[in-house]
Amino acid sequence: MTSEQTTQPGYLIPIGGAERKRRSPTILRRFVELAGGNDARIAVIPTASKLDTTGPTYEEVFRGLGAEDARSLPFRSRSDCDNPEWLEVLNASTGIFMTGGSQLRLSRTLGATPVARAIRDAHAKGTHVAGTSAGASYMSEHMIAFGDAGASPVTHMVALAPGLGLTQELTIDQHFRERDRLGRLLTVLAYNPDIVGLGLDEDTAAFIGPDKVLEVVGSGSCTLVDGSELEHASVGHQPGDPVSLLGVKLHILLPGARYEVQNRRAIPPQGILDREVQAL
Repeated sequence: MTSEQTTQPGYLIPIGGAERKRRSPTILRRFVELAGGNDARIAVIPTASKLDTTGPTYEEVFRGLGAEDARSLPFRSRSDCDNPEWLEVLNASTGIFMTGGSQLRLSRTLGATPVARAIRDAHAKGTHVAGTSAGASYMSEHMIAFGDAGASPVTHMVALAPGLGLTQELTIDQHFRERDRLGRLLTVLAYNPDIVGLGLDEDTAAFIGPDKVLEVVGSGSCTLVDGSELEHASVGHQPGDPVSLLGVKLHILLPGARYEVQNRRAIPPQGILDREVQAL
């Protein structure tokens, strides 16, 4: 929880994976600043990763960026999620960071445990929650568990599972451009047109504030697919059957651009707006 009591939720910061940690760590530095800068206390959850070095690596990175403290909480089993000492660290944090790896490992280890409840409660009370790669996907209520690569949507291209539920409006995918994942995000829209699909390139983050306005930060782009005006969707019966979608709205946002999640309105970076006004 943040040192200053607030009824507003904290920022939600999904990252597309492979974020810069040492050289020009724009995303992680901004996360630390939001969490309190020199007063930041970061809880690192490396559950998604199989590597024992993942948690300590992020501890070192966050301390190097000026955080007062960063502690890895290696919840490896569901019984670990009852550890009172680790829960106390989690509840006292000003920022929570979930690492990459496997989002299914996150969901089956943390789902319906005191840890999952503590993260949701902390975020609702103002703690900022970030996640990279698998940690980003796990934030969604409707989580992409796994899927196939490809630009065109096809039946059974993607599988969904329950996520942490920090956002009900967005389903988040990562390593987006690098792993050719547009098709599977569009397939999600065919299953559930009410959500907005958010695809994040590597070293790219969406900083989503309490007002549910998203700002793109990093070196790549953010892809948003909106099915709110969907006119028609059809999903085949056999795996690999093509999926038909009519009326999907697609946005490609560069760093500095924003997106109003509730109004479903995309806003270009301010510099582009200024140049357009000058050209009139």
